[in-house]
Amino acid sequence: MTGRSLPAALGAAIVRRAPALGQRNFRRYFFGQIASVLGTFIQAVALSWLVYRITGSPALLGLTAFLSQAPQLVVAPLAGVLIDRFDRRRILIVLQSIFAVQALLLAGLVAFERIEVWHILALALLLGVLNSFDLPSRQSLLLYLVDDRSTLANAVALNAAVVHSGRLIGPPVAGLLLAVVPESVCFLINALSYLGPIVAISLIQAEIPRQEHLKTGSALREVASFIRRSFEAKVALGAVALVNATASTYVVLMPVFAKDVFAGDAQALGILLGMGGAGALVASIYLSTRARAGIAIGFQVWSCATSGLGMIGLGLAGQFDYFWLALPMVGLIGAGIGATNIAGNTRLQYQVPDTLRGRIISIFGSLRFGFDALGGLLAGALAAITGVLPVTFGLGLLLIAGSLLLMRRLRNTSS
Repeated sequence: MTGRSLPAALGAAIVRRAPALGQRNFRRYFFGQIASVLGTFIQAVALSWLVYRITGSPALLGLTAFLSQAPQLVVAPLAGVLIDRFDRRRILIVLQSIFAVQALLLAGLVAFERIEVWHILALALLLGVLNSFDLPSRQSLLLYLVDDRSTLANAVALNAAVVHSGRLIGPPVAGLLLAVVPESVCFLINALSYLGPIVAISLIQAEIPRQEHLKTGSALREVASFIRRSFEAKVALGAVALVNATASTYVVLMPVFAKDVFAGDAQALGILLGMGGAGALVASIYLSTRARAGIAIGFQVWSCATSGLGMIGLGLAGQFDYFWLALPMVGLIGAGIGATNIAGNTRLQYQVPDTLRGRIISIFGSLRFGFDALGGLLAGALAAITGVLPVTFGLGLLLIAGSLLLMRRLRNTSS
């Protein structure tokens, strides 16, 4: 085989496994966001470590996470209307630019030792508002980046694989960086990483429909009517809300596990969070090989229960001070959360009419991150009162019970 034919054969093999990468617009988008996703998770770990280092408060960890995600409960549905009305590409370019400025502000405040708790909370709130537009803009853009709709499920899973790769690699990298440099360097790296998606999105050439005369009130009533009529959409969104209100709180609690339960440092935190990313990455790779018909709604509900088992296992690892056991348990939690969110997103993408796409995906984002925020705030507050282990056990049991109720509803409906 010649030197020129080897790369061609390798490329063809990759496209057979990941057909969405064979389409130019999606390929540009995919590679453009890799550095940005890595930077995002580096900043997330550095920010949580900074908060816990200067305050020692699990409750403030929960509050910071809450402010960075809670606005999506209110803002995301309204953002969906604007996303369906305007050009998604321009929205995303503006958002990436503001994200970069937010990261630069954090870097400057920490570097010049001017950082205060209220600065962190204010910038976390700004991040939450921006995320209300970012996720639905990205997810609703995916359909228009693939020429063949049969590859949409693959595009959704590959997009999630990039995110979870960042979740796997970013935290350990952040841990290594924090061992030798201040948090400001991590924030600066994140700011520079946004150049990738800005360039990639600028190069995308696709016909994306807009509804320029869409009215907010009627638009929200239309999407509510669709969800009310679709049993599968209600279960998919319910599972997303359940897993993120409970299992996703592990991210908020990880600094407490790393520092207080296992007597570790920033590197221990990075390793633990990286295992969660590894589990989610495995789930996304598995789902990238499945056709839409292969992602049953029952699979999504059982994925919820898997995360619940992981939460209970993490509690046991902390109870007996088994750091080695915590690693696979966090991986199991990450796999369950990732599978639940990807399966729900994929099924919604195929069900929703194009005219509702931005709004439905905004509702998905509202539940995905809004309930994550509410759960994290409550978990952090309870951990400050009762300790982190009872909270972890309780959330795991609640998640398993909720999953069983959803499965019972599915069986009753199918029968």
